[in-house]
Amino acid sequence: MLFQPGQKILFQGDSITDAGRNREEADSLGGGYAMMAASLMQARHPELGLQFLNRGNSGNRAVDLAGRWQRDCLDLKPDWVSILIGVNDCWRRFDANDPTPVEVFESHCRDILERTRSQGIRMILCEPFVLPCPPDREAWREDLDPKIHVIRKLAREFEASLVPFDGIFASRSVLQPPSFWAADGVHPRLPGHALMATEWIKAVTDSCPGPRG
Repeated sequence: MLFQPGQKILFQGDSITDAGRNREEADSLGGGYAMMAASLMQARHPELGLQFLNRGNSGNRAVDLAGRWQRDCLDLKPDWVSILIGVNDCWRRFDANDPTPVEVFESHCRDILERTRSQGIRMILCEPFVLPCPPDREAWREDLDPKIHVIRKLAREFEASLVPFDGIFASRSVLQPPSFWAADGVHPRLPGHALMATEWIKAVTDSCPGPRG
């Protein structure tokens, strides 16, 4: 178990993390994997008194995350922050001809992580992902794969836990077609969010004892 009693865990990222959270409620977790993972952790380990926050913001790229990092992360003083970013850095190349070179992506991510580490905040890094539906998403791999490798490299360098979302979705797409998990290849359906929550919990604890029914 990575978390200690009374700790605060912050989810950060783009629309996948945002998942429709209510901006008027500071403790709103949205309706996606962040809410599911937090709820399961609190149900299984009520004795820890963990607090979860969500500040995912739809449409964000790494540069946007870096720009709001002081307000939406450091000022909140979390003990842990979970970060999922990168798919919009890829997507804007294909829908707006506005690419983010991998070196620029890494620079923004490194800036975020260095500022976070300097405050003693521990980190959980999540792989960005894309599924091959519709078929044009196949072309995105050329752009996204190097960004996934950046996240893996930074996880090693900053001694962060890594949640391998891209690999997990690829393996599960053998059992059900990619559209079962994410209709547009990016935004998960409910089973996709549930899979993400399950894998996120695996990454933060070797086992999660307690009621599972």
